[in-house]
Amino acid sequence: MPPVPPVPPVLPVPPLADAWHALLTPEVAEATHAHIESALARRGLTFGGRALCTVLRPRLTTPTEVQQLQHRIVPLMHAFQKAYDRAIQDSAFRAQFGLLDWEETLLGDPLRYAHPSPTSRLDFFYVPGGSGSLGLTEYNGETPAGAAYCDALAEAFLDAPVTRAFAATHDVMTLPATPGVVGAVLGAWHQFSGSRRAPRIGILDWDDVPTRSEFELYQEHFRKLGLEAVIDDPRRCEYRGGKLWSQGAPIDLIYKRVLISELIETCGMEHDVVRAVRDGAVCMVDGFHCKILHKKASLAVLSDEANASTFTAEDLDAIHACIPWTRVVAERRTTYGGVTVDLVPWMHANREQLVLKPNDDYGGKGITLGWTVDDSEWERAVQDALRLPFIVQEKVPIPAEAYPSWVDGALHTYDRMLDTAPFITNGRYMEGILTRLSTAKLLNVTAGGGSTVPTFVVQPRS
Repeated sequence: MPPVPPVPPVLPVPPLADAWHALLTPEVAEATHAHIESALARRGLTFGGRALCTVLRPRLTTPTEVQQLQHRIVPLMHAFQKAYDRAIQDSAFRAQFGLLDWEETLLGDPLRYAHPSPTSRLDFFYVPGGSGSLGLTEYNGETPAGAAYCDALAEAFLDAPVTRAFAATHDVMTLPATPGVVGAVLGAWHQFSGSRRAPRIGILDWDDVPTRSEFELYQEHFRKLGLEAVIDDPRRCEYRGGKLWSQGAPIDLIYKRVLISELIETCGMEHDVVRAVRDGAVCMVDGFHCKILHKKASLAVLSDEANASTFTAEDLDAIHACIPWTRVVAERRTTYGGVTVDLVPWMHANREQLVLKPNDDYGGKGITLGWTVDDSEWERAVQDALRLPFIVQEKVPIPAEAYPSWVDGALHTYDRMLDTAPFITNGRYMEGILTRLSTAKLLNVTAGGGSTVPTFVVQPRS
């Protein structure tokens, strides 16, 4: 029997957080709550009508922890690049990613800039201390949301009463992510066009998505750079005269927030946006090639011992240190903990330490946490996973920290689970960290509930 995974740790209150909490007298807490609420309302920082942040403390980290995280990300992203490069060249290897027929078709078009995912996000569960454990549960290589939200939340917190008091004894720095994301988008445009001319930008997604307020933050950022940016639904765009038109004029660059699968399933391969991108009439970031690594099966490809020869020793060290044991669900034999197992029967026998995830979905949809269901529900979920592309992943420790809130006129502090989701540009550079809090088992703002907090890098003043 494989070892039972460790109990998810509730971390002791870090000294930095303890110092922050000590400043939250009832008067300061109430004033901070009012300040943050006002800032959220003024900037439209909501998700589906809910306030993005409901707590009175940002994520607090140190320069050393940020440096360590970046240091560990670089070789991991190198391994992802290796997997992408081989997948492009080797159709048998690529089959492991579970691409659909139309996705295979789109891969036949040239990649007109250097990296398949100029903007991406790694979703970790990070347990600090020593070298710290990292559990990568998703590589969002297609439409990584949240960078502009994080930066706006940081601005809201910077002038809060408790932050001003904390800054009297601590150096406080933010980790801006929006400039890096925008730089990667514009960098892809310069590679695509071979020029430095200013593009007209279309931020494209459905009209009714809950993230529209973030599109407006990006639109504001583009305008500060002297760039025209419009927010539009791809169904209103028209491809005519060799140009893709949006709101009365051609656009040169699409900052794509609509999911590619939703675009194709809703509008079809002959839609004007799809044809314009395929013809090279408009630059789209992230483009169709991002689908390879965006598939959750990419974690299984890196984790599976059958693919070890693809990677260097350094790559494998990074994979083993960052990615929990992951496999594509199939009738096959594989290894777990150095022991050969028959995968499906082994999954039935070990549900309490396993998670089932669809290969290409978001917002927590389709995920089954084995320890939250009974044997019969798990067996049904495994049978469904055998019919559709799914991965099975080992449960990882989910850290929790105490976060204070102002509720019903009083200060309350609750343990909340949290993730660590750094934004990555061009498959290499870390541009900031998204942190989501939750008291539910599934940390995902889209799934409902929870809170997003900015990340501050702090250290005591000498």
